[in-house]
Amino acid sequence: MYQLKITDMTCGHCASIVTKTVKSLDPHAAIDINLGTQEVQISSECELNEITEALNKAGYPAQHVE
Repeated sequence: MYQLKITDMTCGHCASIVTKTVKSLDPHAAIDINLGTQEVQISSECELNEITEALNKAGYPAQHVE
């Protein structure tokens, strides 16, 4: 499971784009978004760098949270 911080994610529309971006890589990914903390938990078979690269291209730069 990956924990990401996406500071540009501020509304439901943003969350929808983040979800669609991750699901385009892995349709079976489990995604839990917390808009209040701007954090996303992702359980996926994709590599972390693949996910963050796709989110960057979608306009939502993400930082991995340990």
